[in-house]
Amino acid sequence: MLEKAVSVLNDIVWSPILVGLLIVAGLYFTIRTRCVQLRRIGLMARLLFGGSPKRRKGSGISSFQAFCVSLSGRVGTGNIVGVATAIAIGGPGSVFWMWVIAFLGASTAFVEATLAQIYRFRHDGSFRGGPASYIAEGLKCRWLGVVFAVFTIIGYGFLLVTVQSNGVASAMRNSLGVSPLAGGIVLAILLALVIVGGLKSIARVASVVTPFMALAYIIIALVVLAFNFRAIPSMLWSIVTNAFGINPLCGGILGITVAMGVKRGLFSNEAGQGGGAIVAASADVDSPAKQGLVQAFSVYVDTILVCTATALMILSAGTFNVFGPSGEMLYAGAPALGNNYVGFTQAAVDSVFAGFGGGFISVALFLFVFTTIMAYYFYAESSINFLFSSSNGKSSRTEKTVMWIYRFALLSAVIFGAVKESGLVWQLGDIGVGLTAWINVAAILILCPKAIKALRELEEKC
Repeated sequence: MLEKAVSVLNDIVWSPILVGLLIVAGLYFTIRTRCVQLRRIGLMARLLFGGSPKRRKGSGISSFQAFCVSLSGRVGTGNIVGVATAIAIGGPGSVFWMWVIAFLGASTAFVEATLAQIYRFRHDGSFRGGPASYIAEGLKCRWLGVVFAVFTIIGYGFLLVTVQSNGVASAMRNSLGVSPLAGGIVLAILLALVIVGGLKSIARVASVVTPFMALAYIIIALVVLAFNFRAIPSMLWSIVTNAFGINPLCGGILGITVAMGVKRGLFSNEAGQGGGAIVAASADVDSPAKQGLVQAFSVYVDTILVCTATALMILSAGTFNVFGPSGEMLYAGAPALGNNYVGFTQAAVDSVFAGFGGGFISVALFLFVFTTIMAYYFYAESSINFLFSSSNGKSSRTEKTVMWIYRFALLSAVIFGAVKESGLVWQLGDIGVGLTAWINVAAILILCPKAIKALRELEEKC
């Protein structure tokens, strides 16, 4: 009964209208910014390690820390399990559409992050903000900002958290024999040690763990690809032909191919959902557009580098299956794995490093999920800050009580997600993504001129 209700709600939230809206919004922002995601890619890299020259101690986090926290929110199960799921359901062509949504999403991420900087607010000596704030202040519609904040707390703090913990629990069970319950409890305990320290603690951990694991993961992917170099031409050809339904193998699921690429791409890079914008608001920089460019770059790192690393490992090693709409197997590259999606990636690494793949992917996924849930916690924390924000910028006793209740609820969701069946969990995650995306995309389309103005002001100085 629950599964059916979730499935119906997921179909409503993720209607073709939302998919089209996200693509159109990305195209519109690309045009309005004159393709800023390509024109200013060099400046993005230079700004990554730069903060505001006027940055004051305790006033916020650095541009690089904000990049790492937002990248933590983007890099998670979507980069490993999500990519494998997209290939299994949509075929190799779904990877192409993930690239497209990343390119368009970079412009979307720029706009929402810039707006978050423009409409941020002070809270306990630091900066907070995001979609809830620019909806309330920019659109003069506080009630809708409140709705977005509530959706963020529920969507990120409960729904998406379950997806992340489920993915890592499955990987640990496959390779290490750890029960899902035990894996969930360990993850919850480690998270508790970090999130009680707030943004500064989260930023410190993320700025060390996230870049290290992303780099290690990409290096392993390059090694796997090198060992399977003979398969590269046919692999790239299958991505392109399947993306447009040319290959008869997946020609009958073209619509699913596009939808899976867009959905999994959006789930991974978060462009349009507003999560990255929440972190962007906390960065202490001297120009709103600077943080917008940094956040646009994080979309590239997430999808073009990490997601692509997963896809190329799986496709070059041939350790994947493709399923039709009725569950029939259209392609059986690894029939023994069935629909064990995380196993696709583990088997790809094992094909080169025998006996190493399962453990490595489990560790990588654990660390990715660990930092992702830290970011999700901060998204929800900032939303709670917004709901209780006051003119003096100080947190009240009620707010502190609510925050502790929320922390307990989030850690409970981590354990719940670890033991629940993955199909239900993924649908819950899709609903969380869709609810925030609907409101946020509409808001940034209206407020886009503010971000364009900030970009022009920055470019006049550069």
